[in-house]
Formats: sequence, C-alpha cells, structure tokens
Amino acid sequence: MNTDQLPNHLVYSKNVIEFVTVAAETCFFLEHAVETTKEDFILKTVKMLPLLYLKASLIDVPNKVNEGGTERFVNEEDYFFVREQVEQLLGIDDTYLEVFHPDMALSDTPIAAFISENMADIYQEMKDFAANFQLGDVDIMNDALVDCIAAFGEHWGQKLLNALRALHALRFSDEFGTESELLKAEMQTKMDRNTFLNFLQDDMEEEMGSLL
Repeated sequence: MNTDQLPNHLVYSKNVIEFVTVAAETCFFLEHAVETTKEDFILKTVKMLPLLYLKASLIDVPNKVNEGGTERFVNEEDYFFVREQVEQLLGIDDTYLEVFHPDMALSDTPIAAFISENMADIYQEMKDFAANFQLGDVDIMNDALVDCIAAFGEHWGQKLLNALRALHALRFSDEFGTESELLKAEMQTKMDRNTFLNFLQDDMEEEMGSLL
C-alpha cells in the first residue's frame, strides 16, 4: 500500500498503517494457534511481540473526537477460545512466575501467571482496535487508536512484555525443540511398526493363498 496516496489524516500515516497491519496479523495468528506446533508458536511469538510493542510505541496519539469508548467486538467466547488454544498448545509451560504484579509487594510467595491469559488480553485489544478500524469512519478509527494506545500504556504493553519474558525463557532453554524430536521419533516408530505389521499380514496372506 502506498501511504502517500492515502487521505491526510493521522490514522492513515505510515506508523499507524504498520501498527494496524501487525495487529491484524497478530489476531489471525492467535485465532489459528491450534494449527501450529508448540515450537513454531514460540518461535513466531518471540518475533511478533517485540514488533507489536515497537509499532505501538511509535504512534503519535491524536486527540479524541467523541466521548466514551469505542465499540467492543470480542466477546467472552472469543476471548476464551484464544486463551484455551494457547493453553493447550503450551501445556505446563503456560505458567510462569509474575514479577510485575501489583500484589507482588504484599505477597510472601511467588504469584503465578499464564502466557495464554496475556495473549488473550492482547488479542482482545488488537481485535477490537482492528475491527473498529475496518469500519472506515475516520472519527471511529481515530478514537479506536486513542483507546488502544491508552490501553497499551495501562496494561497490555506490560502483559506483552511479561509474556515475552516467559516465552524467551522457553525459546532459549536447553529443552527447546526436544519435544518435536521426540514426536518425530514416536511417529517414526509407529510407521516402522505399522510397516512391519503390514509386511507380516501380506506374508501370511501369501502363505494362506498358496495353501488354498
């Protein structure tokens, strides 16, 4: 897309268009997380999340046009769909220890947090923003951008960094990739076993045929 040909408004600026693009790609990826492997999910998110954070931090926030918030499109079912996909994909690695939780200073024990919950929170903000942006009304697009960047500073930016910290630890752990290798070995074992059983069955059928 040639941004020079777009209307002269902040919502059509290069930085905003790039942010919208990354936000939409993030939503699509999380909606189809179940279609990838755990290893590929981690590899993708440790690249995607820093880019999303960078694009959000480069936005020049405009003034709001209308009072009140913009429309919300993500319902509870959508939220839990994304959360459960990521939770099932990561398994026990979904949980990590939170260090930036507001209650941390008052707690004597570590506070558990979940990558899947962080990702679902990010998804909700990105999807609502992108859906409002798709309406094509400049005032709505403007206010959706204001709300999204305000929420970035208030909560989803920190949740992004928290999830990234946990995902980074998984990506560079000594065990990373071993599950895929074990799965490949297991699949190969099943293939070898099935091949052997098919061979025995064919051999027995030939012997039976010769006897008859």
